[in-house]
Amino acid sequence: MEIEIQIVRENIRKACERSGRKPEEVLLIGVSKTKPYEAIQEAYSFGIRDFGENKVQEIRDKFALLQEDSLLLKDAPSFHMIGSLQKNKVKYLPGRVKMIHSIDSLPLALEVEKEYAKKEELASVLLEVNVAKEESKSGFFLEEVEQALEECKDLPHVKLCGFMTVAPFTENPEENRVHFRALKNLLTNMQKKFPALPLKELSMGMSGDYEVAVEEGATMVRVGSFIFGARDYGNAHKS
Repeated sequence: MEIEIQIVRENIRKACERSGRKPEEVLLIGVSKTKPYEAIQEAYSFGIRDFGENKVQEIRDKFALLQEDSLLLKDAPSFHMIGSLQKNKVKYLPGRVKMIHSIDSLPLALEVEKEYAKKEELASVLLEVNVAKEESKSGFFLEEVEQALEECKDLPHVKLCGFMTVAPFTENPEENRVHFRALKNLLTNMQKKFPALPLKELSMGMSGDYEVAVEEGATMVRVGSFIFGARDYGNAHKS
């Protein structure tokens, strides 16, 4: 795992160099979904501090183990909710996640507002954007985002930080450049229209296309299988 993480960081550095950016502008999120807690410990030992999870239950389980881990608690890692989020599971997230990447509807945003208000906490969120309009994926279409921001911008316990997208699966990462570029353009436009909002983050790019995503402006990349290996879904809730 150490070598894989070094490779990813070096690739991010080179992608930043090609696009005139600084490597510190890009946060590497290790996608630890379905992986045991020991995998988080190992990745942590090689410098990963942010971990992405698809399931609320996994976040709850791993967060509980983290509370018992005196070594990691000294410089505690953060969890990011990057998967599809059901409204009835939102109540488990306050105090456990650094950011929710997958706000894909107004009702979900309102549920986040309600649950975080109960705990008097502020939820940092990204709107999920279905740039390629894939039927198999959720999220706002590009043309719907402005209205979504308008409807969510005054929620007192929801901090709108930017956008996330899951690009189409492809063998050629260059094919996703158009989608990453479109989301970057959207962010730039929305920053102008909503100057009071802290719209800075672009969560885009995964194991197969994160270098292209960085070249097109990603501030967060979600790398899982390249770092942790193939998924073992039978091991999803084991520590």
